[in-house]
Amino acid sequence: MSVDINEVMRLVRETRQFVENRDMAGHVKVKGLADYVTQVDTNIQNFLREKLGELAPEIEFLGEEDGLHAMKGDTFWILDPIDGTTNLVHDYQHSTVSLGLYSKGEIILGVIYDPFREEMFYAEKGKGSFVNGRPIHVAKAENLGQTIIAIGTAPYQKELAPQNFACFQRVFEKCEDIRRTGSAAMDLAYTAAGRLGGYFEARLQPWDFAAGMLILTEAGGKITRYDGSQVNPVEPGGIVATNGKLHEELRALL
Repeated sequence: MSVDINEVMRLVRETRQFVENRDMAGHVKVKGLADYVTQVDTNIQNFLREKLGELAPEIEFLGEEDGLHAMKGDTFWILDPIDGTTNLVHDYQHSTVSLGLYSKGEIILGVIYDPFREEMFYAEKGKGSFVNGRPIHVAKAENLGQTIIAIGTAPYQKELAPQNFACFQRVFEKCEDIRRTGSAAMDLAYTAAGRLGGYFEARLQPWDFAAGMLILTEAGGKITRYDGSQVNPVEPGGIVATNGKLHEELRALL
């Protein structure tokens, strides 16, 4: 499957016009507890569906706002138009556009765009990971005590709070400190770039991690389920993402 990643990034970068529109961000539809969709989400998804269709009409499209469903073919885009919608609603500027290209069981291209900082993280399978043209690599930390770890609270499943916060405490006691951005894609990108030693969250959808899992692994990192099993990029579930060196130490605490 041949797609020009530079063209893909150019299209993704154009979504900034929607993110900057605070009127659109104020048009909110409640999908569930702490689960929102704004006009920004909808407009970005419609824009990228159209433009990517023009760029590569043979590739199918799966967007968050369509919900998870079976695809006809074995190659399709996986888009989270705004990862961090709750952040966007409150103008808490930690939201990203996350786009992965799935083909025959794996992610072969990933792009994560932070429109607030103008950072574009990207990777193609076998070609390494980059931010704004610069190669990135995971942190060199050998253990949790040498790094900070990002957490995800699984806010749509608040019934998991007791076990989640018990995990957070165990990790907090071992690492330098913990962080919470509210964007899984951003946390994966930051782990790939060595800004974090790792990140974990108990419940995620494919569009949350599809792009990030490739960017992380191409930067030298590791991603698994909580039990250590391989991550299927089209199945929901929890993930543990690290620089690889402290993966088992972190996973053992979860």
